[in-house]
Amino acid sequence: RDDIIKAKFQVSAKVGGIAVIVSLLLGVPLGVLTAYKRGTAIDSFFSVIATMGIAVPSFVICTMLMYTFGVKLGLLPTLGLNSWKHYIMPVAALSAYPTSYIMRLMRSGMLDVLGQDYMRTARAKGLSSHAMLFKHALRNANLTVITYIGPMVTYTLTGSFIVEKIFTIPGLGGEFIKAINGRDYTMIMGTTIFLATFMVVMLLVVDIVYTIVDPRIKLK
Repeated sequence: RDDIIKAKFQVSAKVGGIAVIVSLLLGVPLGVLTAYKRGTAIDSFFSVIATMGIAVPSFVICTMLMYTFGVKLGLLPTLGLNSWKHYIMPVAALSAYPTSYIMRLMRSGMLDVLGQDYMRTARAKGLSSHAMLFKHALRNANLTVITYIGPMVTYTLTGSFIVEKIFTIPGLGGEFIKAINGRDYTMIMGTTIFLATFMVVMLLVVDIVYTIVDPRIKLK
């Protein structure tokens, strides 16, 4: 039984890990872009996309992806994880909400930082837009994103029952729901303790990252 759980966690962690990386690679740059292009058509477009990504449930996204790219167009497989193509739709469904949320957090954080006095001073001294955004503003604006990354990584790596069920992925999320339906209390307790421990560890990692990103924050 332990080997089965370990294998299922590895599957969930693999899919979830890719989803986390995709969320960060898309969410952070898009958040910076929409803040820099505030009030333009680019800002409006991506703000609508982010709102839809947050509001639309994951099972709707899964169904739309499966119907469009799996059934109608026949471009992507819809079951299992036998090749790299099998990861595209599950990862897209898993990363839709985190990407949208990170983009919103990054945008609000950047807008707050860009309105600070030291940023106006830097602009008046002729500092380039690239240096202002990525050397000064981004470092001070990403603390809210770092705070969200801890819980996001925990819940994403341990699997999503809905995504795993729709795409027939043998992950940990499905095993947890199966244990609830079968009243397997040992499995339920073990999974819950594992999730809680993982959450505590990730929150500790986030606190340590705080001190690296912002030297003004000290661990006590």
